[in-house]
Amino acid sequence: MGRPNEPVADDLDPSTLAILAGKEKSVPGGPLSVPPVLASSFHAGSDRSYARDGNPTWEAFESAIGALDGGTAVAFSSGMAATAAVLEGLPPTGHVVMADSAYAEVREMLAEREAAGRLRATFTDITDVEETTSLLPGADMLWLDAISNPSLDVPELDVLARAAHQNGVLVVVDATLVTPVLQQPLALGADLVVHSATKAIGGHSDLLLGVAVAASEATAGRLVDARTMFGATPGTLEAWLALRGLRTLPIRIERAQETASILARELAAREDVTWIRYPGLPDDPSRATAERLLRGPGTMIAFELQGDMERAEAICDSVEVITHAASLGGVETLIERHGRWRCATDVPDGLIRLSVGCEHPDDLWRDLERALDATSALV
Repeated sequence: MGRPNEPVADDLDPSTLAILAGKEKSVPGGPLSVPPVLASSFHAGSDRSYARDGNPTWEAFESAIGALDGGTAVAFSSGMAATAAVLEGLPPTGHVVMADSAYAEVREMLAEREAAGRLRATFTDITDVEETTSLLPGADMLWLDAISNPSLDVPELDVLARAAHQNGVLVVVDATLVTPVLQQPLALGADLVVHSATKAIGGHSDLLLGVAVAASEATAGRLVDARTMFGATPGTLEAWLALRGLRTLPIRIERAQETASILARELAAREDVTWIRYPGLPDDPSRATAERLLRGPGTMIAFELQGDMERAEAICDSVEVITHAASLGGVETLIERHGRWRCATDVPDGLIRLSVGCEHPDDLWRDLERALDATSALV
């Protein structure tokens, strides 16, 4: 867990906090940025003796993320490692209620553990509050996505968290798509937040890292124990890169979100776009919930077109400014067709997911429009 560093005011805007949090106390001649500490062992006399016990670089990252999310952060080697550690806290054969639109790799992890008799999983339409609430009695954990990927549903987190706590259920939120800039789930009632820092927090497609942020020190302590026991510690350079990326996270999110709103409106106006999801569009099913619970609609767009999977793939292959690649949240705009990654089974293969980056919106739209027009013969 992150150690106390330079104290910062608790009423700062996230854009300011992202720059100040996690830094060491100012000393004359000291570095302005946190340096990467490359060491496997440390001098005796403290609770940090071996690299698996802690490292000043990833402790600084934890301190910064914890300040932004309003909890105690524990860094891991990847988002999936953080997820696995959270699930280790379940009792034997514990019951997890999860969105059927949750991240595919997490759903697969639950399925494998259920097949091994380690837990029981129930999947639900998380946007249906009544249905989800009815599954909570007797459950141990409610797992939500702040915005689901790639269906872009926004659950009523505060309502579901209250219902979960009334039934003694732990609430976990995967906040990868929103980051602490757009939502602080702990303030809305979540007990744990999980981020794939590989994505927008790092922001430059050059690291693999995860982090869990707990509302209580006791829960954070159990995560540290799980991390140490299973060796899921973050790399020093990865933590340093993530901390550097965090400094510009609010600015990047603001720019990418503005551009995503422009692209979503342009796409929605096209006759060959048959379906589109972006929480910022006026008629999006999650618009009202997003306006109530998020500081913005985010940087992801999902859409379908007239034509089949062949056209969707041709569009992804023909873009030039936009990059055809997996992942999301980087400074570069990424495009990918469903079917190239594992996802909820009810999402069609022709669905296109667009992770909007920081390029100029005019350049992005010209590139996408050209690809859409060039493939119109495949309709």
